[in-house]
Amino acid sequence: MAPVVDRLKTEYEGKVEFRLLNADTDPEAASLGAQFDIQYVPTFVLLDSDGSVSEVIIGEVSEQDLRDALDALR
Repeated sequence: MAPVVDRLKTEYEGKVEFRLLNADTDPEAASLGAQFDIQYVPTFVLLDSDGSVSEVIIGEVSEQDLRDALDALR
């Protein structure tokens, strides 16, 4: 998934903020994981412009499906 996320991060720069957390090494991961009830890796939590959860995608997802979800954000 890393290559897909890296491509999309570059493509959506300035439009979407990406926060990539490593559950094993990032101290912030535990608190955000609890806040969003994340139990599986990878999990993508998409927030809209007002900070509300727009969509949660659990597990691997195609690049096109992730792009479609990002395009649907407002």
